[in-house]
Amino acid sequence: MHHDELAAVEAIFRALAHSVRLAIVARLREGEQCVHQLVEHLGVPQPLVSQHLRTLRTAGIVRARRHGTEMHYSLADAHIGQIVGDAIDHVREKGAPPAK
Repeated sequence: MHHDELAAVEAIFRALAHSVRLAIVARLREGEQCVHQLVEHLGVPQPLVSQHLRTLRTAGIVRARRHGTEMHYSLADAHIGQIVGDAIDHVREKGAPPAK
């Protein structure tokens, strides 16, 4: 791999390096969601969900489309959803590491 490719991979992992963003990606694996659906599912305030969605959009992990007055979000690429799903499966099989 070239340095530029590794830097791009690093940027993806940095964008995923928050539990709320991981939860958003995991939820979007099930299909497109609007912000209020994500807020309801995650149980976190709407401004926080919007902030994390902005980070994921900037990183090219999610895409948005306007439907009336609402924004609907989906994964930009199924690969990212698979990576997150595999990591979740790994933790479930091995057990969560001790909290820091």
